[in-house]
Amino acid sequence: MLGDPSLIIPTEDIGINDSLSYEEIPVLILDHQVRKLRTKEIASIKVLWRNQFVEEATWEAEEDMK
Repeated sequence: MLGDPSLIIPTEDIGINDSLSYEEIPVLILDHQVRKLRTKEIASIKVLWRNQFVEEATWEAEEDMK
């Protein structure tokens, strides 16, 4: 099998620019967590990005999403 056609996303829907890059756009926050270190706490959120599957959601530092 060469590939799964259901996983193909048309490039028009993504908006690829002339430099062959595109902007990731957050769609939904799926979860959040606070990790406690010795001297501080780090808040993270699990983000679902446009044109991505839930399995591909990523953990991001909450301050980076502001």
